Amino acid sequence: MLWLLGLLWPLMGIHADGTLSFGKAFTVWLYVLAGTIVIVALVILHKQGLLTWAGAPLKMLRAPAAATTARIPTWIWIAIAAAAAFVFPQFADRYGQDVAINVLVYVCLGLGLNIVVGLAGMLDLGYIAFYGVGAYTYALLSVYYQLSFWLSLPVAACTACIAGCIIGYPTLRMRGDYLAIVTLGFGEIVRIILNNWMQLTNGPNGVLGIKAPGLYLPDWSGGFSFEHLYLKKLHYLYYVILLLAIFTILAVRRLNISRIGRAWEAIREDETAAELMGVNTYLLKLLAYAMGAIFAGLAGAFFAARMRFVSPESFTFLESATVLAMVVLGGMGSIPGIILGALALIVLPEMFREFELYRMLCLGGAMVLMMLFRPGGFITAKRLGRRSEDKEG
Repeated sequence: MLWLLGLLWPLMGIHADGTLSFGKAFTVWLYVLAGTIVIVALVILHKQGLLTWAGAPLKMLRAPAAATTARIPTWIWIAIAAAAAFVFPQFADRYGQDVAINVLVYVCLGLGLNIVVGLAGMLDLGYIAFYGVGAYTYALLSVYYQLSFWLSLPVAACTACIAGCIIGYPTLRMRGDYLAIVTLGFGEIVRIILNNWMQLTNGPNGVLGIKAPGLYLPDWSGGFSFEHLYLKKLHYLYYVILLLAIFTILAVRRLNISRIGRAWEAIREDETAAELMGVNTYLLKLLAYAMGAIFAGLAGAFFAARMRFVSPESFTFLESATVLAMVVLGGMGSIPGIILGALALIVLPEMFREFELYRMLCLGGAMVLMMLFRPGGFITAKRLGRRSEDKEG
């Protein structure tokens, strides 16, 4: 709590005109101290079994509710979620649609990073570089070659995949902290290249004039022809990123349950044992890096089409840390967990926007509590199949 007081005072006690005050910071700190004491007291009472009476009614209701939920097929829940996602723009305002688009972009990024971190077990701190490669690929193709979004989309994915192979080839023989440091360095190298290559990327000024996604619709006025319509409105863009997110979810799910996914899981659990069992660990780690880069490239192309402007400031290390936090908080290897993690880290700060700078302090505290009390994430990934230890247990 003393450390928190030392953090709060510069935020709330140092003013722009050079004056200093202590009252407001100390008052907020007292509220936090009182709440912390209450929480700690409840935890101690719970560990000693003195709060069993409070949780008994909830336990009685949990079992019937879980049994009822388990009887409903999974495809019904998926259908309900898909229907809600498709009708969401009809009931949301522009602000809600904008937040939903951000959530879906980060869902694509989180699921792509999940391949590298959650399935293959490699800590990647420079993942946002592939996001930037995909964004700049579509930006340059749109501005200089007038190529449409749909034709540029696979090109952006392939370019990001090639960048992933180039970066991954010399680095993936490393493990643990060394791999994290090297990937962090390569991520910064990509950002610096984008920031300094004036002839191609226009440097810190960015690329302007990027075309939005478009569709050709039949036009019967004056004879049959096709009319090109740019999807500039938010609800149109929402459906574009929703389709990309659905494609990403299906692709990551299929990869997870495939032989390649099992090999990635073996590498994550014990790379040496997997190599001794005949798994080509280096090739499969490189494949995981490339596959994760593909989905980041797709999300980056959409980001450029949506903003119609890209600059290196959009692809900093903070973005990589945010995506990694989504994967860890949601549950590494868990697709529903990562979707929930993206919702938590994007929607909650927007809900507490009235707290201005202090909302990030509250969010950081919530993340610390989450890792202390539920280190496996919101939804822990389920293991596929049964192991020998499961049968013995």
